[in-house]
Amino acid sequence: MEEKICKVTIPSLLKKKENREKIVAITSYDYPITKIVEEAGIDLILVGDSLGMVVLGYDNTLPVSMDEMIHHTKAVVRARKKAVIVGDMPFLSYHLSIEQGLENAFRFIKEAGADAIKIEGASPKRLELIRALREAEIPVMGHIGLTPQSILNFGEFKVQGKSREKAKKLIEEALALEQAGVFSIILECIPMELSKIITEKVKVPTIGIGAGPYCDGQILVFHDLVGYLNGYLPKFVKKYADLHNVILNAVEEYIREVKNGKFPLDKHSYHMKPDVLEELEKNFKTEKDS
Repeated sequence: MEEKICKVTIPSLLKKKENREKIVAITSYDYPITKIVEEAGIDLILVGDSLGMVVLGYDNTLPVSMDEMIHHTKAVVRARKKAVIVGDMPFLSYHLSIEQGLENAFRFIKEAGADAIKIEGASPKRLELIRALREAEIPVMGHIGLTPQSILNFGEFKVQGKSREKAKKLIEEALALEQAGVFSIILECIPMELSKIITEKVKVPTIGIGAGPYCDGQILVFHDLVGYLNGYLPKFVKKYADLHNVILNAVEEYIREVKNGKFPLDKHSYHMKPDVLEELEKNFKTEKDS
């Protein structure tokens, strides 16, 4: 008898906040990693446009296209068993018009199989789009604080909401997003005291990344938390493993063994039946054998 899979849903995520139960989210961009995080019991998977920097090698998230996002979301969905999957609307996929935003959001749901989409910012136009998406029955995750698609305005990735005016603006944005109908809000790179205020004021779950311990949940980039890539990590990342060196050591050992004739060995090889081998050797003798 197959074990019944209890899927996470948007309503169950909202219930977690009511019950003061932490939500655990992670980014994933492909099939094998999703299988692993699913097995671990993750609540929510964000197919983030951060894949542009983490997987595709772009300098920032701006070049990421809808087709790239759909491609990766499909792979993640194929490995999903119970987590909520959120597709991240990339730069210029919703900026030109409400119609454009709706069309691309529909692609995430219909074509890729996501459960919801995420949109950065809380400007009046963003709020109008969120209301239109909710009217179209598409769940929306909000995202305020450090919004990577605004890097040209920010100039660099840095903490947001440190001044009185900017902190007040972020509180107002969170309340406006809730009013517009989002089911959760990512708070990125803001002071922990500010995230505590926002978390207490809104009824929807807050998911923090670099926003301290008071959020209703946390999200990290998979590659950061397992040490997949070597190099700079933000202050808010805790590295739970060092896969970069594990993989590097394995590949270096592979190179050494191939060059030294230690791989492959007999146990890694296939064999022919003796009579077939004998016949082949008779029929295909080389001049050296003659």
